[in-house]
Parts: sequence; structure tokens; C-alpha cells
Amino acid sequence: MLTTQLTEIRPASISLGRGLDLKNPVLLASGTVSYGEELSKLTDLSKLGGIVTKAISLEVREGNLPQRIVETPAGMLNAIGLANVGVEKFIEEKMPFLRAQQFHTVVNIVGKSVDDYCEVVRRLEDVEGISGYEINLSCPNVKGECIIFGVDERATFEITSELRKCTNRHLMIKLTPNVTSIATIALAAERGGADSVSLINTVVGMAVNYKTRKPMLKNVTGGLSGPAIKPIALAKVWEVYNAVKIPIVGMGGITNFEDAMEFFLVGASAVQVGTMNFVSPNIGATVAEQIEHYFSTEKGTTFKNFIGSFEI
Repeated sequence: MLTTQLTEIRPASISLGRGLDLKNPVLLASGTVSYGEELSKLTDLSKLGGIVTKAISLEVREGNLPQRIVETPAGMLNAIGLANVGVEKFIEEKMPFLRAQQFHTVVNIVGKSVDDYCEVVRRLEDVEGISGYEINLSCPNVKGECIIFGVDERATFEITSELRKCTNRHLMIKLTPNVTSIATIALAAERGGADSVSLINTVVGMAVNYKTRKPMLKNVTGGLSGPAIKPIALAKVWEVYNAVKIPIVGMGGITNFEDAMEFFLVGASAVQVGTMNFVSPNIGATVAEQIEHYFSTEKGTTFKNFIGSFEI
């Protein structure tokens, strides 16, 4: 069981604060690993710094109707709609497996209101085996729900402040790129008491069929992820790195070791690997091993010194 700090010092270990001390800076992104147990049959999850679970809401959610996923050039559109088992079933059915693992478990949380978010956190507070919460304030595949929090500075500050009152665990705020100034939103999260920010969430996109003259997703629009969004993600991480003092967890189009290194270079202290898990389930463990090898053999360069060392 691993719930607090890792005592072993490794070449790419990193502390994101408030107990989220990673043996290496690679996590698997929410929505791409379900609740961990399914992927554990295909890869060694113990090689990772941690995983971020599928979004958990107060009640069970069925999600959107199919078609919910469409492949696009260099990416994927999804409109799953945050389907999940709900917080009570998550505690009862999913946490026993997660509690027994040698990696950090960060629970992604979603809601329709501030009260929803806070209630989910309250129900999880006494559950052992959770290292922190990633708060999903940006859902481009759900109509009329949490997207409002992630695009408004005051709303981001309010919900972060209220959640800070509910927990002493690590609080990570997940940011959307679908805003005018992501740095402004990140600063609001920092002022509200966030321990870190993760970015970017998916980019709003759509796919159409000119023959049928209809959308390819039942939801019409969805969230674009995969290699296509990496240049956007790098730019947003760099923007936020120059605005906040709290750690940044970067994501968006990471497919290999080199991609991860680019995120560290522009200011990310850790990364999340997402869409590539569907292509190569072992990608996270592979990237983690390559990062550790690089910083154990590269003389004169430490992982902490490499973070944000981008030169213009």
C-alpha cells in the first residue's frame, strides 16, 4: 500500500507537494486507464509514478449515447460523457485493488455544482489508498455542466477554495485550453489553494460525414486528444509555468520519451500519458524507465534542474 511518501530516492523522483511524492514523473491520464485493474493485465503499473482514475461523480453516470469515439488524423475525438460507477461503487468495488498497489492513486472528480464536488471529496476523505484529487473543471464532451468552472477565473477560485476546506490531500486542478488566458485560470487555482495544476484537457473538436451530412459523434462535438494537440499543450504549459509557482503536470499528445522530455523542458514537473495507452498499453512504463535511465546516466544534469530549463 502506498498512500503518503516514497522514501526511496531515484534519479527522476519528484515531489508535487502535500504527500504526492512520485518515484518517477509519469502518471497515466484519467479516462484512459479506467480504474487501473483492467490495464494491470497488460502492463506493470508498479513502474509508474501513479495513475489518475476515470472521473468519479456523486451518482452513477451512463454517459453519452454512441457513437462516442472517432479516430482523427493524429488523434482521437471522444464524447464519452464522463460515464462512471459513482463514488459509492468506486469505494466498494474499485478501491480494494488500488489500495494494494505500489503507485500513487489520484482520483479524478467531476460534478455539476460546487456542492457536488465537495460531497464526493468528503465521501473519499476517510478512504485509505488515495494520494490526492484531480479536479476536472473542463469537460468538452458534456453539455452544460462543469465547463463553466474551468473557463471562469472567479468560478475556478471559488471551487478550489471550497475544496481546499474539504481536504488535506493533494489538490490538483485540471485546466482546459479552451480559454482566452489559461495562465489567468491557473493563477486563480493557485490563489484558491491548489497544490498543482494539470494541463491540458482535450481541445474542443468535431468530425462530420459529408455523405450523410451528419456529425460522426452523437454529441456533435467532443474532446480532441493525441499527438495532434501536443504543440498546443506545450505552449499552454510554458504559459502557465511563467505565471504560477505551484507544480505543473503536463499532458497532451505524449507518445514517447522525447515528448515527455519536451514537457519537462518547458516547465512540467510531471506528465500524464493518455491517448497512447489505447495504442500501446505499456507506453507509460516504457517512458518512465527511459526517463530514469536518462537522468541516471546523463552527467551534469539532474531532473529537477532540467525542469523549465528552456532557453529562448
